[in-house]
Amino acid sequence: MGRIAKVIPEVGPDQQYDYLIPDELSEKIELGSRVKIPFGHSEIYGYVVGWTERSDRRDLKEIRAVIGARPLISGSLMALARWMAEYYCVSLVHAVRTAVPALIRNHRAHFLQRLFVKPVEIFCPRVSQKQERVLKLLRERNGMFFAELAAEAGVSQSVIRSLERRGLVAVELAPVRRTPFGRRHILRTDPLPLMPSQAEALEAIKACADNMAARRADGKKGTPGVVLLFGITGSGKTEVYLQAIDYVLSQGRGAIVLVPEIALTPQTQERFAARFGVRLAVLHSHMSDGERHDEWHRIREGEADIVIGARSAVFAPVQNLGLIVVDEEHEPSYKQEEPPRYSARDVAVMRGHIEGCGVVLGSATPSLESWFNARCGKYHLVALRERADNRKLPHVRVVDMRMETQRTGRPGVLSSVLLDAMRLRLDRGEQTILFLNRRGFATSLSCPHCGYVANCNQCSVAYTYHRSDDRLHCHMCGAGRKAPTQCPQCGNPAFRFAGVGTQRVESIVTKCFPTARIQRIDADVTTRKGSYERILGDFRSGKTDILIGTQMIAKGLHFPNVTLVGVIYADLSLHMPDFRAGERTFQLLAQVAGRAGRGEVPGEVIVQTYTPFHVAVQTARRQDYEAFCDQELEFRRELQYPPFTHLTCILLKGRFEEKVSLCAAALARRLRVAIGPDVILADASPAPLLKAKGLYRYQIIMRSRSPRAMVAPIRSVLREFKPPPGVTITVDVDAVNLV
Repeated sequence: MGRIAKVIPEVGPDQQYDYLIPDELSEKIELGSRVKIPFGHSEIYGYVVGWTERSDRRDLKEIRAVIGARPLISGSLMALARWMAEYYCVSLVHAVRTAVPALIRNHRAHFLQRLFVKPVEIFCPRVSQKQERVLKLLRERNGMFFAELAAEAGVSQSVIRSLERRGLVAVELAPVRRTPFGRRHILRTDPLPLMPSQAEALEAIKACADNMAARRADGKKGTPGVVLLFGITGSGKTEVYLQAIDYVLSQGRGAIVLVPEIALTPQTQERFAARFGVRLAVLHSHMSDGERHDEWHRIREGEADIVIGARSAVFAPVQNLGLIVVDEEHEPSYKQEEPPRYSARDVAVMRGHIEGCGVVLGSATPSLESWFNARCGKYHLVALRERADNRKLPHVRVVDMRMETQRTGRPGVLSSVLLDAMRLRLDRGEQTILFLNRRGFATSLSCPHCGYVANCNQCSVAYTYHRSDDRLHCHMCGAGRKAPTQCPQCGNPAFRFAGVGTQRVESIVTKCFPTARIQRIDADVTTRKGSYERILGDFRSGKTDILIGTQMIAKGLHFPNVTLVGVIYADLSLHMPDFRAGERTFQLLAQVAGRAGRGEVPGEVIVQTYTPFHVAVQTARRQDYEAFCDQELEFRRELQYPPFTHLTCILLKGRFEEKVSLCAAALARRLRVAIGPDVILADASPAPLLKAKGLYRYQIIMRSRSPRAMVAPIRSVLREFKPPPGVTITVDVDAVNLV
């Protein structure tokens, strides 16, 4: 170590600064240590990111103090942050801030402390009956929190204080661990017997974890150890994860499990808590700051060695990491939409490479990037092609809504085929899921007389009408206003609602089946903490007959009594201006179909579509992922789209369209000069969604086999290129959303 530390500030400029290390701190400072440093005329906090023996500056200041006995960010996580900064074209400061939660950095949450009562081992004189009950409980429990002790012993607080004054008990402040499980009691479960294909997958994961651990012990580096677990819906992937984690735990190592949706977390965490108990920690954004603070410190201190969470849990400070599982690895929600725009799946692969641990990517419909890597031999492919206990896949029927419209004379929401199937399930006491990936009551409000459409002033989208509060809402920026009673343009009172959302489906189903117990689950009804668990819990316990929801119910959930799934408007994602539209449609249809027939009774799926012969619809109907991939990969190869190239999107935003347009064109010209012949650069163009949240959006698309071939020229150009005031530039490497 040199006597000079390179430090990045927690707040302030995105650059590194040199500071002298005083002799009294030289033994305390480590890579990743949080330190107090003089900065200008004040003192701030920063992180040590490296060392040097020389500096260009002669008037170096000294580090004032080291915060905490251990670094907040480990050496391996610091190496991961460096990789993120280079790969995703962001500053190291930004990458480090991403790896350490803001509530830990900014002290937004602290440990909660409450009064704790402990018995004192001395001669016990004569005491009253109430005091004897208190002392007996304390001896049995070896101490209790004050309020719980008084309640359980059935005494007032003065009885305990009297014992304290006599020196028979000690009362002091003690930390209280807040937990997302609350006071719930979860019954423990044992490992289930595995089918031959599951056992084969488990052995492959064990071998991968062992090879990576051996490589780490020898100090060797090589290709990342990744297993792609391709298992059809209901094939028992979760049980394989559980037993693989049990294996690495038995060897003194830890594990991280990533899930794409918060809605999946309650059911998943219950299964893992039932298997591993208090060794499990949970991290996701619907937890309170206090819960996340306490869980993060439990992980860091080694009290929990298994972590389940959404995207950001990939940075959890698990000690001696042995395995990372990325469930539903194809999900676009693993991609961060704000800078740094990292993919949690790809970060997991790199963290496994850095820390020498195995990585499992699991999905019934893997992303084409992961599938391509497996076919090229970069990942080890393991397939589960049968459902657990040899249950059959659901029968899928495709309903051509064009024929339905001709038959009825008007476009409908629920076909007669779907209505009859729902009625049959209600008669049998079985459950139904209706899937529509659009919330609200109607997708637009328009005037048939003059053609006026109620559009958001801040975005290039129409307002969505919500009947629950009789308001128009923009699902892009969140703006809203009272729904008009007549056309604002011509005064015509015959305003027409166009399009369908989950609220309207709920209204229609309620009219068709007035005695059925119906529940809706979407972003509008799950804003309150615990609402996910309550709605899904009611459905699981049979209190709900029909569940209507968006994509949050499309994957990962296990309800054995669901025998019918209806997909309304399967075309919604098919005609988006995005080369991944077919892939996303196939994945969504295959995943939502997998919710049916997971119990003893065979399942049925009814897909309503206006494009019944599209390859994504037909291959999803047959659950034939490989046939879909063969056709889609041929299309991607011809056009040089991922996975045959990496795609980078540079997005420019500003309040004035002309300024943004001119800036984007100028930047594209500069990039064209800087790039090499192996980079495909498109001209600057308006984004498909031109205006969002009051800002006009233009984008520049680049493609290349090598991310470095794009990132290096971008960094070089942006160091010199200064956008005009009011225009911002963001770089999205391996972009997922191009709309």
